[in-house]
Amino acid sequence: MQIISAIADLRSALKGRGRVVFVPTMGNLHAGHISLMEQARGHGDTVVASIFVNRLQFGPNEDFDKYPRTFQADCDKLAAAGVDVLFAPTEADLYPEPQEYTVEPPAIQNILDGEFRPGHFRGVATVVLKLFNIVQPQAAVQLALPIAIVGGETVRAEDGLALSSRNGYLSEAERAEAPRLYKLLNEIRAAIRSGETDTLKLENACMAELASAGWKTDYVAVRQQSDLAMPKGVNAPLVVLAASRLGTTRLIDNIEI
Repeated sequence: MQIISAIADLRSALKGRGRVVFVPTMGNLHAGHISLMEQARGHGDTVVASIFVNRLQFGPNEDFDKYPRTFQADCDKLAAAGVDVLFAPTEADLYPEPQEYTVEPPAIQNILDGEFRPGHFRGVATVVLKLFNIVQPQAAVQLALPIAIVGGETVRAEDGLALSSRNGYLSEAERAEAPRLYKLLNEIRAAIRSGETDTLKLENACMAELASAGWKTDYVAVRQQSDLAMPKGVNAPLVVLAASRLGTTRLIDNIEI
């Protein structure tokens, strides 16, 4: 596996490599990331991963400085997964000057997680566009980029907890409690499938149970899958989403209905 940090070197290395498939990450890789690398192999000739902890998507009081950085272990996992090229730029490589031009997502950026993390999705969209322009893969309808976005299922631990780099912040007791979030989301899904139409009641009951167990919840929301708008009924495809803090760790999850 080649490890490259300079943009010019990356573009040179990818010339003549066939169909390039790209998986951007912030490192501290787990099985969920590796599943994406394995999926990528089926969509092209050359698999490129990136590791970059993007300052733009962190708020002023968030965990940018303490975000787990495990570069050598990540390299070992990527090499074992058959990744061909790792792009690992420094901040100076990716932001040689202050990033004054940003990608401004539509109003959907300000609901749910965006309400509680203002500017987060602007930072994500900006760095993803920069990475797309640098890597120039062939595997987003918006912005007319000639790139197909390949989705994958959330990878979970055996007890249902969605894998996340931030799970490492959980204490032993918090880790044992953490699967409650997924359990409650499944209960909401089961209730809707059984005919319950009062989604607000389901949301409030979920938040109440989380609070009784010591969680501090930002939101539990049943929304339309298509646009995350409030549901007009329970017959259209829905998704239930949640963000809640257990101790100092903010956990997010969602399941489709």
